Amino acid sequence: MFAYYLRLALLSLRRNRVLTALMIAAIALGIGAAMTSLTVLHLMSGNPLQYKDEQVRRVQLDNWGPGSPWSSRFPEEPPNLMTYRDVQALLAADRAEHHAALFPQDMPVETGRADLPPFTASVLMTTGGFFPIFEPPFRFGSGWGEREDEAAARVAVLSAGINDRLFGGEDSTGRILRMGGEDYTVVGVLDAWHPTPRPYHIAGGAFNEPEDVFVPFRVGIEKELTSSSNNNCWNSPGAGYQAWLQSECIWLDLWVQVEDQQAAQDYLAFLDAYVREQKTLGRFERPLNNRLRTVSEFLASQRVVSRDARTQVWLAFAFLLVCLINTVGLLLAKFLGKAPEIGLRRAVGASKPQVFIQYLTEAGIVGVMGGLFGILLSWGGLAALRVLYRGTATETLARMDWEMVALTVLISLAASLLAGVYPTWRACQVAPATQLKTQ
Repeated sequence: MFAYYLRLALLSLRRNRVLTALMIAAIALGIGAAMTSLTVLHLMSGNPLQYKDEQVRRVQLDNWGPGSPWSSRFPEEPPNLMTYRDVQALLAADRAEHHAALFPQDMPVETGRADLPPFTASVLMTTGGFFPIFEPPFRFGSGWGEREDEAAARVAVLSAGINDRLFGGEDSTGRILRMGGEDYTVVGVLDAWHPTPRPYHIAGGAFNEPEDVFVPFRVGIEKELTSSSNNNCWNSPGAGYQAWLQSECIWLDLWVQVEDQQAAQDYLAFLDAYVREQKTLGRFERPLNNRLRTVSEFLASQRVVSRDARTQVWLAFAFLLVCLINTVGLLLAKFLGKAPEIGLRRAVGASKPQVFIQYLTEAGIVGVMGGLFGILLSWGGLAALRVLYRGTATETLARMDWEMVALTVLISLAASLLAGVYPTWRACQVAPATQLKTQ
């Protein structure tokens, strides 16, 4: 029976192609605008470590000055970065399964090739625990271990991009990377890896690309480097690098991986005990405010998804609503224009439910076609965003996945059926006798 309704609906749509095109265009425009905004928000709201959210935790301690909170806008929040002395103490305590202390910096790469001049690479100084915590995929080799961390070994893990640039995409493990005036032995090469958002260093940009090179954390300390991202102090750090390391300035990220919820509670208790001990030494003058957040909690606390992004989605769906209201008007005009046909069908035995299903099927076809054209408009809109914002975080976000394609079709179908309910109901109220008298 549905095949019969489908054939009737297609014949009806073909008879009035201009009106059909207007309805499809209205839905397609609304769907295209709404899904373009929703796709960007969907990727911004993601969590690439959702599958191990309870195990990976962000450490936050409130060492800020007693005079004012870290954030005047959110006074209950502790700083989003940590001091070197606190990171060192927590690394030495070794109370978690894995630790990842890190900070970014830029370093010059010497290629030694006439066809490739020297260039600056983004480098992440981190501990070996970074790789089991964040699980970047490896194309060749692997990360390094505690021995290399302790020795500040000159080893490096390369991104796929810089490996392609320097070594033509070959297995470069064991080869030498000349960087910052020193030789580093390549121990691993990552495969393509684009976590969105980039969770491990929000302070440097949640949607930036991962770094080109990863080297042991202590290498950066030996070379007396600071973060190329955020370095914040609430009092004077003093003169010299060693004074900087012992200061209350925050500039480091610290992540840990624990086994389960109980282990997380134990680690938080350890943090509280550590801060209480430091209070006796004259530090941490603010009330106890330690956090051990999951990745999801940390992303939410850092407001990775801005209020403006959410507002844009609401405005886009408001536009979709306007498009649906227009579609309701067009369907109403079309269905009421078929009153004689509906009266004849009712007179020869068609019931109200049968007429209702027939015209709702027609509305559904309009929705599916509008959804398909809406997908094309969404892809076009996202492509335009990638061109307009090339080289920025938006370029990474402006990509539609199959999950969003399926959602687009479902929203379009649901919207068209919703738009067709009232016109279809009105069409079913046609009195057969009245229409037959006029024929």
